[in-house]
Amino acid sequence: MSNYYEIRHTVGFEETNLVGNVYYVNYLRWQGRCREMFLKQKAPKVLEDVQDDLKLFTLKAECEFFAEITAFDELSIRMRLDELTQTQVQFTFDYVKLEGEVLIARGTQRIACMRGPNTNTVPSRVPLELRKALAPYAGPGISPKALLADAA
Repeated sequence: MSNYYEIRHTVGFEETNLVGNVYYVNYLRWQGRCREMFLKQKAPKVLEDVQDDLKLFTLKAECEFFAEITAFDELSIRMRLDELTQTQVQFTFDYVKLEGEVLIARGTQRIACMRGPNTNTVPSRVPLELRKALAPYAGPGISPKALLADAA
């Protein structure tokens, strides 16, 4: 069994530049899409919480490129939990070209959990429901006990 959450994507012409390879900004879009689909499929209660007062602020997103891809290449975007603090989560994304299982890029994204009105937003503990949903996708340095511990 894999320890990553995965979405599949087929590259379209609209995602390429004049040279014909994928425009770099799309990699960040795919990170966001992967994170959104994870929440929808694995942590729907967290999405309900977002409609209430939970805010998931993206603090940092980056991507390192190893190979080019073009229109109609089929990809797997694989998300893992890389780091967890009291109020923040960091994900790692592997972009794998399915033909040949070639790692074409690797990215990271760090989010902070916040609560409150826009004029008074404060850091908030990563919700237990989110930590539970992330547990199967935790990297080697993350203790399952720490993930599931609920502070009083």
